[in-house]
Amino acid sequence: MVQVIESVKADAKAVWDILGDFGGIKIGGPVTAFEVTGEGVGATRSITMGGALIVERLESYDPENFTFSYAIINEDCPLPVADYSAFVKITADEDGCIVDWTGNFEPKDAPEEQASEMVRGIYTGAIAGARKALES
Repeated sequence: MVQVIESVKADAKAVWDILGDFGGIKIGGPVTAFEVTGEGVGATRSITMGGALIVERLESYDPENFTFSYAIINEDCPLPVADYSAFVKITADEDGCIVDWTGNFEPKDAPEEQASEMVRGIYTGAIAGARKALES
C-alpha cells in the first residue's frame, strides 16, 4: 500500500475539478496517447506511454464528497504492480484542502520498494500538477 497525503493551498472544488477529471490526462511528457471509453462509473481510460498501455476503470465517483476510485484492469500493464486499485479523497481545510491518495497493489516483476516508489511518484506528480495550476 502507498498513501500520499498532501496539502494544497487552493479551493477543494478547484482541486477536485482537476484531479477528479477521469478524462483529464493530457498528452505530453511520457504520455503519448490517451483515450476514454464510456462515461461515469465503469468508464475506462487507456494511457499509452511509449509502446506501453495502461487501462484503468473508474470504480466509484462521488463529486459531492470529492472522492473517486479506479483500478488497473489490463493484465499486461507494464507498471510493476498487479491487483492495483486506488482511492482519492479531497477534503477542505482552513488552508485550502488535503489530498489523500491511497493505492493498494501487489508488486510485479520488481521489489516492493521499487513498485511503491513508482506509485508514490505518480501520486505526488499529479498533486504537484494541481498545485501548480491553482496555487498563487
